[in-house]
Amino acid sequence: MSAGFFAWLAAAMVIFLSGSTALRAYVSAPKPLLLVGALVLYTLGNLIMVRLMRETGMAVAISISAVLQLVLAAGVGIALFGERPGMLQSAGLILGVVAVALIVWPTRPG
Repeated sequence: MSAGFFAWLAAAMVIFLSGSTALRAYVSAPKPLLLVGALVLYTLGNLIMVRLMRETGMAVAISISAVLQLVLAAGVGIALFGERPGMLQSAGLILGVVAVALIVWPTRPG
């Protein structure tokens, strides 16, 4: 995976997390503009994912994106909305980090 892949992935994560945060804010205060903004952000994030899938394939790109969104969204929930995952959920988040590490771990060619 190239440095460009990780740059595009970081951009996608920022966009997806912004969309998630907008949706969570919409749950607290239903304003249609928040919903529309979140949908636009999710659409942009998915367009970026198309580029990432071209570089690494669907299995790797979607797996990394899904787990990173899971972990980062939990962090946003904790930091901004005062949510607290239980022990089992925390263990799942840790396993997600291990999963991403194993997916991106460099392998020797051949």
